[in-house]
Amino acid sequence: MRKEKKNRRLVRIPVHYLRFTMLALLFFVQVAVFVMLIDYGAKYFWVYTTLEVLSAVITIALIARSDNPTYKIAWIVVIMALPIFGICIYIVFGANSLKKADMMRLARIERKYVAEIKGDLRRSSDCLADSPRALLQAKYLENTASAYVFDRTETKYYPLGDLLFPDLVEALESAEKFIFLEYFIIERGVMWNTILDILTEKAKQGVDVRVIYDDVGSMLTLPHSYPSKLRALGIKCAVFRRFIPVLSSSFNNRDHRKICVVDGKVAFTGGVNLADEYINVRERFGHWLDSGVRLRGAGVASFTAMFLSMWEYITLKESKIADFLPPSDFLGSVSSDGYLVPYGDSPCDDYQVGEDAYLNMISQAERYIYICTPYLAIGYNMITALTRAAKAGVDVRIMTPGVPDKPPVHSLSRSYYEMLIKAGVRIYEYLPGFIHSKTFVCDDAFAICGTINLDFRSLCLHHECAVWMYESSSVEKIRDSFVENIGKCQELDMKWCKKTPLITRCWRILLRLFSPLL
Repeated sequence: MRKEKKNRRLVRIPVHYLRFTMLALLFFVQVAVFVMLIDYGAKYFWVYTTLEVLSAVITIALIARSDNPTYKIAWIVVIMALPIFGICIYIVFGANSLKKADMMRLARIERKYVAEIKGDLRRSSDCLADSPRALLQAKYLENTASAYVFDRTETKYYPLGDLLFPDLVEALESAEKFIFLEYFIIERGVMWNTILDILTEKAKQGVDVRVIYDDVGSMLTLPHSYPSKLRALGIKCAVFRRFIPVLSSSFNNRDHRKICVVDGKVAFTGGVNLADEYINVRERFGHWLDSGVRLRGAGVASFTAMFLSMWEYITLKESKIADFLPPSDFLGSVSSDGYLVPYGDSPCDDYQVGEDAYLNMISQAERYIYICTPYLAIGYNMITALTRAAKAGVDVRIMTPGVPDKPPVHSLSRSYYEMLIKAGVRIYEYLPGFIHSKTFVCDDAFAICGTINLDFRSLCLHHECAVWMYESSSVEKIRDSFVENIGKCQELDMKWCKKTPLITRCWRILLRLFSPLL
C-alpha cells in the first residue's frame, strides 16, 4: 500500500513543474563542472573537450534535420553555449523520442484505416475545381495527411465549451453502438463525472465504449491505476505513452487531440478537454474561452479512422472500420453544409501539417484573417506570412489571453507583438480570462477549428487534429464570435510596446532562446 501511494504521488507531479525542476538541476550540474574545471585545471580538461565535440556532432545532426529553422537555431545556441546543460535538455525535450519503426508502424496503421473508407471519398480536384483558393488548401491536406474532402456533413460551431457540453452529453446518451473518446486531459469533476455515469450505463447496455487519454496530460488529474477502474466498469481504456520519470524524451511526443465519436454519426473536436474549467464550472484563470465543432454525417468517418489508428497503435488490437461506419440511409438523410476536411497532424512524418494548413490559409487571405490562439510562440515562416499579409492590406487580427495559464509562455507570446504590430497586425488580449480556443477564419469562406496551438510543441511534437471548412455555416459563426469577443479585449499598440521596461525586453529575448521548451 505504501509503495503504491508513493508511485501515485510521483506520476501526479505537474508536467511544467517537472520540466523546470529538471532544467534547474541540469543548470547546477553545468555550474559544478565549470567550478571543477577551474579547481582542477588541465586534469579534467579532456572531459569538457569531449562534451564540446559531442555538442558539435549533435549540432551537425540538427542542421541536417528538416525541422523548423527557428526551432533548430534555438537548440543549437543552447547546446553549443552550455554543453552539459544543452545536451541533457536536448535529450529530454528536443530529440524525437519516436523510433523509426514505431513511426512507420503508426503511418502504416493510419493508411490502412483511411484506405478502408477511401471508396466513399471524393478527390479535392473533383469537388473544388471551381475554387482555386479552396483547391490549393484542400489538395495539400490530401497529399500530406491523406485527409479528404467531405460534403454530406452538417457542422455546428460552439464559441464556448459551456455550450458544447450539453450537446456532447446528448450525443453520448443517444449512443446505440459505440462511443470513442480521445482526450489530452481528463479530470474528475462535474464534467467528467457526468460523462462517466453515461459511459458506465452505456457499457452495461452493450455499447462498445473506448477511452484514450494522454498520461502526461492527465498525470495531475487521474491516478496511475485509473485504467483498471474504467475496465471494471466495462469501459475499454488505453493510455498514450506512460510517463517514466527518467532522463529520457519519452514524454516529449504527446497525444494532444480531443475527439469524441458516437455511432459513426456524430463527432466533436476543438480545444475542449474533459475538465471543469473548460466549461467554466471551475474558475482557474478567469473566464475560460474555448471552442469546438460538431460534425454530423460523412465527415465523421475521418475521426473514426483517427481514433481507431491511435487505438491500434497503443493496444496492438486491430479493428475493422467498416464495423464503425453509419448505414447509408443515415448519410442519405444528411444535408451538405459546404465542404470540410478533417485532418490529423503527427510527429511521425516529415510534414508539419498543422502549421502548413495555417500558412496556406494566411497566404490565400484577400480581405481578412482572424486568429484565436492561447499561445504565440511562432517561427520565421509564420512571422513572415503574417507580416506579409498585413503589409499587403489584409486585415490580420490575433486574439490571445489576457490572463495567462503559464506566465513564461505569455511573456514569450508578448515578445512577438512589437514586430507584428509594426507590420500592421492588430493584437488583442482577452481581458476576462484565458483563451484556449484555436481558430482561424478567413474572408467569410474558410475556417479551421481544432486542437493545434501556435507553439513549437503543438506544431512539431504532438499528435493533433482539426477541421478545415469551406463555405460552411460554421465559418461565419467563427467570424462572428471573434468580432463579438473583440469588445471584451484590450487592443495593444506601439505605444503599449514602447512602455515595456528594458529588463522585461531582455527577459523576453531570453525566453525566445528556450521557446522550444515552453
